[in-house]
Amino acid sequence: MSVSSLAPASPAPASSASAADTAAPTQAELLDFVRRAAADAELIASLPLDPEGRTWVRLEGPGGSEAWLIGWPPGTGTGWHDHADSVGAFVTAAGELKENALAARLPTDGWKTLELSEGVDRERRLPTGKGRAFGQHHVHEVLNESADRHAVSVHAYYPPLPQIRRYSRTGPTLRLEQVERPQDWQ
Repeated sequence: MSVSSLAPASPAPASSASAADTAAPTQAELLDFVRRAAADAELIASLPLDPEGRTWVRLEGPGGSEAWLIGWPPGTGTGWHDHADSVGAFVTAAGELKENALAARLPTDGWKTLELSEGVDRERRLPTGKGRAFGQHHVHEVLNESADRHAVSVHAYYPPLPQIRRYSRTGPTLRLEQVERPQDWQ
């Protein structure tokens, strides 16, 4: 994995309004932002692509949101995870991504292993220009299943990610493996 300093997010000036004075961006606004960013050919072309690991650049998101431009080498993915209390959106800017998701609300705390019910699995193919918004505690994995082509996507989250919970999955069994905090990925 590598991190690039292209288009870094800049801190808000000390005199700017506090987060409490600014309306939080909605899922629709986050989706609109990632669609516009994904359509910016110059931005997408600026992302350095690594043949083996994902690459990413932090972007300035709307209304204090956290946003990322991410490059996906062939055959890579995120593994099962959620974004805790953040809502989000993402759009494929180049190539195609696949999203596997759970259509079930999971308990947020106090468990290590769950047996999932039948019928909770959802699969979406997201070719260039397609994406989606999602609510809090959305459990999913995102994959580039291409054998020979990179994919690029744009993601936005609000509030900025307080944590990411990572899971393993074997059949219907979902197991909480670790909790990452912002200092783990920034």
